[in-house]
Amino acid sequence: MAEPAMRVALLARPGAACERLQAALQEAGAQLVLVADPTQGAAVDVAAAGAQAVLVALEPSVEEALDRYEALLADPAVTVIFDEAELAAQRDGWDAARWVRHLAAKLHRHGDVLPPGAEAVAEDVDLQPQPGGLSLYRRPESDGDLSAIAGEAETLAVAVPRDQLDSTAAAPDRAGPAAAPAPPLDLGEPADDHLARDRFQRDLDELQQRIAGMELVDAPRPRVNRDGAVLVLAGIGGPDAVRQLLGSLPEGFPRPVLIQQRLDGARHDKLVRQMQRATAMPVHLAVAGEALQRGHVYVLPAELGLIADDAGLRFGDAGADLLAQLPAADSAVILLSGSDPAVVDAAMTHAARGALVAGQSPDGCYDAVAAQALAARGAEAGAPAELARKLAARWPA
Repeated sequence: MAEPAMRVALLARPGAACERLQAALQEAGAQLVLVADPTQGAAVDVAAAGAQAVLVALEPSVEEALDRYEALLADPAVTVIFDEAELAAQRDGWDAARWVRHLAAKLHRHGDVLPPGAEAVAEDVDLQPQPGGLSLYRRPESDGDLSAIAGEAETLAVAVPRDQLDSTAAAPDRAGPAAAPAPPLDLGEPADDHLARDRFQRDLDELQQRIAGMELVDAPRPRVNRDGAVLVLAGIGGPDAVRQLLGSLPEGFPRPVLIQQRLDGARHDKLVRQMQRATAMPVHLAVAGEALQRGHVYVLPAELGLIADDAGLRFGDAGADLLAQLPAADSAVILLSGSDPAVVDAAMTHAARGALVAGQSPDGCYDAVAAQALAARGAEAGAPAELARKLAARWPA
């Protein structure tokens, strides 16, 4: 028996965007139970229509009206999907068909966003790391401290027999005749060992006397803040994934969460309001010079970067590269739908240094190019809620 169509309410102002979204919902197999202008209607209208899902076409006047729908949009029993009205009005052809597949996947809760006939091609793509290859996702045991390795090397060097060193020095050159043995090294030993020992003892006695007369003072050490952060990168199709990720993070999550969402028109202040509805964590628009706080979410305009110093992390100008400044051993990099594929290599470098690096499951992405590249390199993948659970497990609240 066929599954009943999802009952959907469309909240959009009259116009091209509203018409195209109605057509997309019908193509996606939804049952459209309500089309309403959110600036004129109320949440009670949506509830009365029995909607199981709500599609909202965002524009400035709609953003201001969404406060009256806050309880509805926060209801876990209602699937909420946001779209930009301007983009919806311009979407056509191949891009419109891809949006319909993406919309159907969300409404029917499956990950199939491939066009018809592409399934066989997708099955032939091997996204798993090849056996025997170098794994870049194993956290180094030394965590950057090479003292143990240096100590072992010194021990091994002392243990090498002297005759082996001499024979190595006299080894023939592969490209020519045997080289003459090197002359023994002049170690500069003193002619009179007794005088040298006496002089050493006098120096040692003088040093001990000076130490005995010193007054020890406990000087306070500056605290070095080595806390990292969670960097979430997203683009087309990403706002919904970001909402799901933030909504699944526990309140009191003990690391800052940075959201860099590629947006047409750079309307990041709107994104702040959208994301604040999805999480109990405070959401801010990042400002240059501001220090990062644990348990806070920051939306980053493209012109901002990070600066790391002894006091911790703070926002800087675009020259302060985001990934380069993150303390890898205590950070995470999450690539969601629409992320820039150019950051995959830098993310993998962080993974090799101990960072948690993961991407959205490619089959659930609207734009999966970066997610596919990350999965092909051996990174973890999952739905946004799964990725949130991985973050919470690494940094318990």
